[in-house]
Amino acid sequence: MYLEIVTPEAVVFKAEVEAVRVPGSEGEFQMLNNHAPIVSTLVEGEVKINLPAGGKNEDESKKVKFRTETNKPNVLYFAIKGGVIEMKDNKAIILAD
Repeated sequence: MYLEIVTPEAVVFKAEVEAVRVPGSEGEFQMLNNHAPIVSTLVEGEVKINLPAGGKNEDESKKVKFRTETNKPNVLYFAIKGGVIEMKDNKAIILAD
């Protein structure tokens, strides 16, 4: 699936991903390829992005800090204060604060 993360300042992430886990207002949830369409509000927490092997952010020009773990190089974490996520037609867009 394709994921974009948009902040008020810029598009900070766009790439093909295997999965994304978000802090929903009703609890944390994960989306995989071909997930049913959904719109949900997000609360403060971390977005966990699972990249495919060799995958990377297509917009590396933005100097946004993603947290990573040494033993999981294909997993990125992005802190948000809240926002909205929409998933439709195998594309997820996060509008994050």
